[in-house]
Amino acid sequence: MSTYPKSPREKTSGMIYFPRMLDKIRLHARGELGEDYHANLGHQKAADGACCNFLRVNYDDLRERVLQGGTDQEILEWCFEKGRRLNEGDIMVWNAFNSKLGWNDFGTPTLKKLKQRHGITDRTDIVTIADLIDFDEGRFPQERNNLQTQQT
Repeated sequence: MSTYPKSPREKTSGMIYFPRMLDKIRLHARGELGEDYHANLGHQKAADGACCNFLRVNYDDLRERVLQGGTDQEILEWCFEKGRRLNEGDIMVWNAFNSKLGWNDFGTPTLKKLKQRHGITDRTDIVTIADLIDFDEGRFPQERNNLQTQQT
């Protein structure tokens, strides 16, 4: 059985995407992560790699730590100890980068290609990779509205 990982918009200590990366590791270890996700697990040029690079931790080391158990918060703290501790400015930069990925940047061609593959090139409300992920996993736009409500 395949299960969708958490939304790229979910946060741990204010940092978006981190819970999704850990969720993918856990789901994969249990054999519950769809094959479509396998190629990008920890891939240096995908979101997992970007997140690990930003934290200055090795993905394989992170994967090993996740499989030892613990909360997302505990694992983020481990990342801060092994890599670098992020401050509020770092988290703001990461969140801005990750939340806008695909919107008028180097990810735009990928987003366009994926929208074509899904047959949704007419969807002007899907403007980022996160939008497309949440759409593909059945959370768009409801989750965006729910998360915005929770944050206000």
